[in-house]
Amino acid sequence: MWSSPPATAMNDTGNTHFGRRIPMHMTFFWGHVTEILFRGWPGSNSAMYGLSLVFVFTMALVVEWLAQSDFVVPGSSADLTASVLRTLLHTVRSGMSYLVMLAVMSFNGGIFIAAICGHTIGFFVFRTRALLRTAHSGSGSERPYGHAI
Repeated sequence: MWSSPPATAMNDTGNTHFGRRIPMHMTFFWGHVTEILFRGWPGSNSAMYGLSLVFVFTMALVVEWLAQSDFVVPGSSADLTASVLRTLLHTVRSGMSYLVMLAVMSFNGGIFIAAICGHTIGFFVFRTRALLRTAHSGSGSERPYGHAI
């Protein structure tokens, strides 16, 4: 049976962690003093905050790249191997998508903009290239958005 924590471990927001207050933003805020994905990261260091912006941007870009890449040729002779590879790539893409989502849930405006820019630029670059490749091949078999693997 679940029991409520002792009154000494409860703070004014209802968040508990051994008597220590856990600040949680419920609206977007601007600033480099935040925690993204891991406790203490990036902390109050401006350079680490910049690195976290680049990291989130890159993860969003890679998610879009994985969504539009053809690593496995359809109709290959090793169907089981191709299926396993597609499954692994889907798993990696899903995991990275969730990490980007969790980073955005820090409610930091800079992280949100970095994620949106990464997805936008990734979609533009990789989707445009995929459309041009499809148009030049004349096959007419275009995949719907996000169903790459």
